[in-house]
Amino acid sequence: MKVTFLGTGTSQGIPVIACECDVCRSQDPRDKRLRTALMVEEGNDRIVIDTGPDFRQQMLTNKVKHISAVLITHEHNDHIAGLDDLRSFNFATRKSVPIWAEQRVLNVITNQFPYVFAENKYPGVPDLSLNEISGQPFQIGDLTIEPIRLMHYKLPVYGFRIGKVAYLTDVSSIPAEQWSKLENLDLLIIDALRIKPHISHFNLEQALEVIEKVQHKKSFLVHMSHYLGKHTDIMKMVPENVFP
Repeated sequence: MKVTFLGTGTSQGIPVIACECDVCRSQDPRDKRLRTALMVEEGNDRIVIDTGPDFRQQMLTNKVKHISAVLITHEHNDHIAGLDDLRSFNFATRKSVPIWAEQRVLNVITNQFPYVFAENKYPGVPDLSLNEISGQPFQIGDLTIEPIRLMHYKLPVYGFRIGKVAYLTDVSSIPAEQWSKLENLDLLIIDALRIKPHISHFNLEQALEVIEKVQHKKSFLVHMSHYLGKHTDIMKMVPENVFP
């Protein structure tokens, strides 16, 4: 199974507009972070998790020609704003793109993109098929997707386990009954917004506590802001099996 980090930045990305901090002025390409999103591939199956404002650029950079399905963690703009660009895959493959999310999120999508689901559609709008995540494992091709309930402050969101990879973005707490889904991992991908505590995201210390608790081989940090520091500085603050 192949995992591609399409973006690892927070909702503003890095560099941040109009910011002159050392991170935003850095010339190190590792300090350039698009909005957080992930792509998972197995054979001919290709899943993208979240389609934020950078989705078009992410697809072009990675030369993606088709998508089997899109998983949406939650309805915040930095995770759904790029949904309209899925129409390019409709044109290329002549197929609808399946969208998987919980019902609350599907409702937001239909309200935010009403022209996509209108009775009399304008030619060329995205062709999206909506599928509800109920909390139970489901199948996309040969990939089994196990939803992991997380809390993003007071907002319930989903992380996902696919094989031995777990993806936990936009999380401030993990309900007790969900920890068993994080057993026997090879790779843990986890939210680490900044150094200081935050109301709706893990900070670095909290992310490292989860990493220490979960038995796995390697971890990557995502949803990082410029307040976390430069890549070279973050590397000095994390264990050798953790990567920003």
